[in-house]
Amino acid sequence: MIDDPYTYVTMSLSPGGVTHLGVSFYSPEISARASVLDSGRPYLDISSNAVQVSVSTTAAGPVTPKDLDIAQRIFEAAGRYLADCKRLHKQQSGDSGAPASDSSVA
Repeated sequence: MIDDPYTYVTMSLSPGGVTHLGVSFYSPEISARASVLDSGRPYLDISSNAVQVSVSTTAAGPVTPKDLDIAQRIFEAAGRYLADCKRLHKQQSGDSGAPASDSSVA
């Protein structure tokens, strides 16, 4: 059985500790875009109809070497995600002619 698409958001607050916010997209209703604002600041935006996640430069300022490192890691992770999706889609489509379902939650 294939579950309905959804977006899952969690927040953990600990007095005196670090706040943790988790966002998981399990939906085909996702958009991803990247651009540069008029101020010259680049950004990456991933959103669904329920949640928006934006990534930009450190302190919303000029691009730093660390910003370049983060952008490179995002690029590499997106490439791996694309390759895995293509490989699994091909396997799932070839096995039975219909997409396989996976009821596990990541």
